[in-house]
Amino acid sequence: MLKKIPNFLTISRIVIIPLVLICLYFQTEFSDRMATVLFIIAGITDFFDGYLARAFESQSKLGRVLDPIADKLLVVACLVVLVYYGQADILPALAIICREILVSGLREFLAEINVSVPVSKTAKIKTGMQMLALVLLLLGEKGSGYHWVETFGSGLLWLAAALTLFTGYAYLKAGLKHMDE
Repeated sequence: MLKKIPNFLTISRIVIIPLVLICLYFQTEFSDRMATVLFIIAGITDFFDGYLARAFESQSKLGRVLDPIADKLLVVACLVVLVYYGQADILPALAIICREILVSGLREFLAEINVSVPVSKTAKIKTGMQMLALVLLLLGEKGSGYHWVETFGSGLLWLAAALTLFTGYAYLKAGLKHMDE
């Protein structure tokens, strides 16, 4: 039973996505706070699904497929809705979304030829910065009562986008070495 917990957490993250989007739709103080709480819960499940899968030695094919999909769906869905409502700038959002697609495709290609590209420390910092930016942007001025929350979130999103381009280039450069194989 314990070995199924990581996959349950991954699936719960996918289930949370529409709930976050529904909350964002209402654009109220309460719904913005609720969207933020749900997003944070999703982020916590992202940490624990991987941790528990390794701890219980229960890494599964389903988990290896669904985990990155759940992560990307959560980030992309939130970015699209935040841009739509004018709570996030389109350029950093597009940079992040395009990089996620590029790296996902590249990782899939490299996996087919048995090449592993480990996640760099810079990419982990980028992910942390991106998640914090999204938390602040989801909460926004309405949810927090402070204008600086959106401003700080927007600045972090731009920084995350810069790191996104840097790490995306690094992954592409590493992947191009194997394109002739």
